[in-house]
Amino acid sequence: MTSHTPRVITRSDPTEIRIEWVDGHETVYSAQQLRAICPCARCVDEMSGVRTHDPASVPAELTQKDLTMVGNYAISMQFSDTHNTGIFPFSMLRENDPEPSA
Repeated sequence: MTSHTPRVITRSDPTEIRIEWVDGHETVYSAQQLRAICPCARCVDEMSGVRTHDPASVPAELTQKDLTMVGNYAISMQFSDTHNTGIFPFSMLRENDPEPSA
């Protein structure tokens, strides 16, 4: 198993997701942070890879619900701004950790 493998994913409230990785590191994402890094085709141009959705436009009070597993490699969710097309691979979530391990 790699450090990009989650051990536990917890959605304790609609504003936060916690991921405990197999190497013991823990990542905490707010709904706002997740929406800001959404990798879907509506948020990132498929041809150029350039982000088309402005992360600064995501409201701080954004929430998420309906967290679901996508195979054994990602999660998806519905945001309170109705956005629901993002698939968040575990490798991307670990690489974009708001507080990476030292």
